[in-house]
Amino acid sequence: MKFLLQKINSKNLPPSPLITLPIIGNLHNINLPLHRSLHNLSQKYGDVFTLWFGSRRVVVISSQTLFQQCLTKHDVALSNRPRFLTGKHFFYNYTSLDSVAYGDHSRNLRRVITVDVLSTQRLNSLVETRRKEALKLITKLAKDTCEEFTRVELRTRLRNMTFEIMTRMVAGEATEGKKFKNLINEMMPLLGASNKGDFVPLIRLFDFNGVVKRMKDIGKRGDLFVQGIVDEIRSGKHGHGNNMVQHLLTLQKSQPEQYFDVIIKGLIQVTTRSIIQFDTLFFIRFDRRNN
Repeated sequence: MKFLLQKINSKNLPPSPLITLPIIGNLHNINLPLHRSLHNLSQKYGDVFTLWFGSRRVVVISSQTLFQQCLTKHDVALSNRPRFLTGKHFFYNYTSLDSVAYGDHSRNLRRVITVDVLSTQRLNSLVETRRKEALKLITKLAKDTCEEFTRVELRTRLRNMTFEIMTRMVAGEATEGKKFKNLINEMMPLLGASNKGDFVPLIRLFDFNGVVKRMKDIGKRGDLFVQGIVDEIRSGKHGHGNNMVQHLLTLQKSQPEQYFDVIIKGLIQVTTRSIIQFDTLFFIRFDRRNN
């Protein structure tokens, strides 16, 4: 019924395929690889067209000029994000930056990121952390190759260094980097458009493949782990170091309504996951250039 009502109220939308099926929408029009399938549809329906992925309406833009307008002129109108189940179980019931609806709360989160987390002053204040981790890598390389010429696989070492730098900048000594990375890696396959129940709600009733159960389990373990980091730094166990969480906890004392624990935990997740995603994309591009 919801799907039919949405269709009735969709008179001013861009063109779409003539046949839209109940329950699955236009999923029967999509083949792999996805980008080629969407390109073929754009040749038929134009630079802007509408699809239904199950019960979710999707507007596809294949023009670079129009896409730039979406990010500049119409960015506010397009700032909201779909309410996937990951937002409920991973991102603190849609309050973290990854899934929050556009409004006062989202603007406050962006302000915190820009001013308190990723400002030039904050990044410059953490230069010593980056220097120490880079020196560790150089020292380890020198130790491994001091006796004779040795071939060294740098990719893993560089990725580990990047992650160590990130975790030290975020939480100082109050985190087990390997355990944290494993939790993030468990989350990654479940993010985005991987859960069919987000598009075909009927599937949620049966939880095929146990996706929702996995989300709940990972979300609970992730929250306990991140809360442990916050509590450990708040207790002063490692002194008052220069890291993101310590800085936010200091701000929490004077502005508790803007820097409560859920905000801080969400920022820890966002920052960590963004670094891992950037790191992965960097090495994918590196491989393509060298193959």
